[in-house]
Amino acid sequence: MGQRWLVTGCSSGLGRALAEAAAAAGHEVAVTARSTATLRETAARHPGRIVPIPLELHDASQCEEAVRHATARLGGIDVLVNNAGAGLFGAVEEVCDAEIRDQLETLLIGPWRLVRLVLPGMRAQGHGHIVNVSSLAGRMAFPGLGAYVAGKFALEGMSQTLAAEVTALGIRVTVVEPGGFATRYGSSLRRSARRMPEYAAATAGMLDGLRGMADDAAMGRPEDFAARVLALVASEGTTPLRVPIGRDAFLYLEAVEQATRDELAAARALADAPPPPALEDAAHDPV
Repeated sequence: MGQRWLVTGCSSGLGRALAEAAAAAGHEVAVTARSTATLRETAARHPGRIVPIPLELHDASQCEEAVRHATARLGGIDVLVNNAGAGLFGAVEEVCDAEIRDQLETLLIGPWRLVRLVLPGMRAQGHGHIVNVSSLAGRMAFPGLGAYVAGKFALEGMSQTLAAEVTALGIRVTVVEPGGFATRYGSSLRRSARRMPEYAAATAGMLDGLRGMADDAAMGRPEDFAARVLALVASEGTTPLRVPIGRDAFLYLEAVEQATRDELAAARALADAPPPPALEDAAHDPV
């Protein structure tokens, strides 16, 4: 039986591919973007199954209206996919307060707000699935992406807490962590207003790689991402909270897990080591 989906960030890339795949699979999908003009082609390909809704994620009233509209048109929401996002490129020292706030509004506050808005309906119907689209940047750092990394780490922390709170209510929470996919993410990256030559060597290679993602044949296809999310939502068994998507995602995250274990072992060895003689003697000196 078809489900009722609300998917944000559907003008292109992963969001559009997921919306089309869900509609093709028989689901009803409310899709959002800043302008519904970008959604008309998608809606035309799936008449009666796609409901375009304008949404500026930073606008609390628009978020409220989007959830009201989706709920009224579909009769409820079974699946929320927080996919909308944008990146900011700049070294930590380059990024100003306003740029950090803007990034967190997109990556954390907006998704959190939508979760809060759909939960009453999901609780009332006794079921629901919240899918928060994170990134490898939700578990590892990349030079030049400090604000983006901070936002994705925070999204994963919120999701982990949410899962502990709503699982007993029949609501499932999943964080999906895409690896490299051929999207316009890199080409749409904004640059911090301040640019310091001291950081060029550390960040230039990363920026060049991100800019070329859309045309890189080695990158994953958005349609593959969509298929994995559909299968995940359709799964009736217990699923992990965090689900990497893409072969490269597993390779990177396995390396991250090993590095974490190595770091913990090094920290334990440091904590268990006896203090240097000078410090030990000082601890026994009379005051």
